[in-house]
Amino acid sequence: MKILVTGNKGYIGSVLAPMLIKKGYEVLGYDIGYFENCLLHPFDENYTHIRKDIRDIEKEDVEGVYAVIHLAGLSNDPLGELAPGLTEEINLHGTLKLAEFAKSAGVKRFIYSSSQSMYGISNTDSELDEDDSEKNAITAYAKTKWEAECTLMKMQSSNFKVVAFRPSTVFGVSPRLRCDIVYNNLVACAYTTGKIEILSDGTPWRPVVHVKDVCQAFIAGLEAPSELVGGKAFNVGIPDGNYTVRNLAEAAQRSVPGSELVFLNEHADPRSYRVSFKRILSELKDYYKPEWDLDKGGKELVTYFDKVNFTEDNFRGKTCNRLAQLEFLQSSQVINNQLRFNV
Repeated sequence: MKILVTGNKGYIGSVLAPMLIKKGYEVLGYDIGYFENCLLHPFDENYTHIRKDIRDIEKEDVEGVYAVIHLAGLSNDPLGELAPGLTEEINLHGTLKLAEFAKSAGVKRFIYSSSQSMYGISNTDSELDEDDSEKNAITAYAKTKWEAECTLMKMQSSNFKVVAFRPSTVFGVSPRLRCDIVYNNLVACAYTTGKIEILSDGTPWRPVVHVKDVCQAFIAGLEAPSELVGGKAFNVGIPDGNYTVRNLAEAAQRSVPGSELVFLNEHADPRSYRVSFKRILSELKDYYKPEWDLDKGGKELVTYFDKVNFTEDNFRGKTCNRLAQLEFLQSSQVINNQLRFNV
């Protein structure tokens, strides 16, 4: 069974593709390659790959595919603000073009990697569910994720099932590690500097989930009966998976004993939200069984840092920070201001 994974050379895709192959699926990758070389160790990707911009997707790219797992896009809120117009072009219009071709080519399932960023600034007195809670997207990234999700759901038919997974902020080891996401950032900062630098006052709420658990959710979208997933959105996380930034910092401190908490109060990310995971934990309980918590993930990160001789240059440099990598590609004239590769 052939599965098209867009964004297979990103942070999540680099974990998902091997998991799919291990389960016996045939993986077809589709990725433009912005972050292809953002590796801290050699990584074997022995499967078919299409190196192409999602804006240039064609019907022939999805022919013979059973399901699409769509991860490709400008991948977080700060990156999306780099060029809001391009964020819309890539994350929204590219997504819908892919879905239209997938549906016409006979693809059976379209699994969309959405985002909890659509909840934005929310009342943290209660946990937000998928359907009834207000969406308060405040960034270009979040707005495109929400608009794409709404439009995709309208495309569903009896032969084309759409499911959206809204992961919490992801953490954990990947061959293409990111240190620009909160828990990875805190643990990496502690490991390389002995300090845990917290930009806010530590009070905002941020749900988090391990990258392997996110991949398990996507696989559940493939394997669960269509009546359980079709036309639905799922918040992806773990039981009691809502934390304040201070909670996350204290967990990072446990992972790197002796590290010091430093509250900089330099930049207050306005996002704060607590999310309900009741739907995925109950309705997909036979298919989604998360295995990772903060302490287990923190230990995994530290073990990996030891293995690759991780340094502060790695932590702060372009290899582990997506915006810095794109800015490097632009300044080096490898890509142009439309984020297309110069020929």
